[in-house]
Amino acid sequence: MFTVNSVAGPLGAELHGVDLTQKLTNEILNEIRSLLVEHQVIFFRNQAIRPEQHKILAEAFGPLQTHPAYETVKDFPEITILESTPEKPSKIEAWHADMTFRAHPPLGAVLRSKICPPKGGDTLWSSMTAAFDGLSPDMQTFLCGLSAVHDFSHGFKESLAEPGGRKRLEQAVKENPPVIHPVIRIHPESGKKVIFVNSLFTTHIVGLHKKESDALLSFLFEHIVTPEFSCRFQWRPNDIAIWDNRSTQHKPINDYFPAHRRMERITIDGDMPY
Repeated sequence: MFTVNSVAGPLGAELHGVDLTQKLTNEILNEIRSLLVEHQVIFFRNQAIRPEQHKILAEAFGPLQTHPAYETVKDFPEITILESTPEKPSKIEAWHADMTFRAHPPLGAVLRSKICPPKGGDTLWSSMTAAFDGLSPDMQTFLCGLSAVHDFSHGFKESLAEPGGRKRLEQAVKENPPVIHPVIRIHPESGKKVIFVNSLFTTHIVGLHKKESDALLSFLFEHIVTPEFSCRFQWRPNDIAIWDNRSTQHKPINDYFPAHRRMERITIDGDMPY
């Protein structure tokens, strides 16, 4: 059905042979989901989908989430706008999995490029299954017994520090208190173990002294972004990326200022049990 071109060893594939602007059959949608689990992040080139088609594609994976900190597309509260302009540049630069500050973090996301800078603005993804497999057996065993705290306020500390930021995000902070997740989780579809801490939202390891926690997290944050675990995607207008938030982390590369970049994202509700 699809032509699948892998983009890197551990994860990532471009899919060709389907027009996402047309009605998609259950067979096609099931194949997309299967390829997502296999490749962890998949890409489609030159797909000028409308907002309602964007929503239909995301709904094939499950219920949709909203995000408490971003503006949304008119009449589509599920579609968040990720925009960087010379007047208001992006603040997110850290590697992360999306919204791990929630009790049930997202299954994944469908991201569509609207405005791309003339150069730069790529996105990196890293495989948390490859990162786990790259640890020694003793470290794997040790980590499987640990849990960590994830905090919305930690991830959005720059926004909260802006004039009026704490007032603007007051409700989001109230609705998203810190949560605890296992450091290692089991992917519900692949059955593989994944590292589930990230530098944007994870604050500390439960039960460890601060120095121990800081040292362990510092090691993991460096380990998970090893180039051999990652892939890189160069955006063009109307490209689409779908990634598995359960098994990957990603990082936007903010090397295009002062150019304009606008992306539109739908986040899919979580399905990952403890």
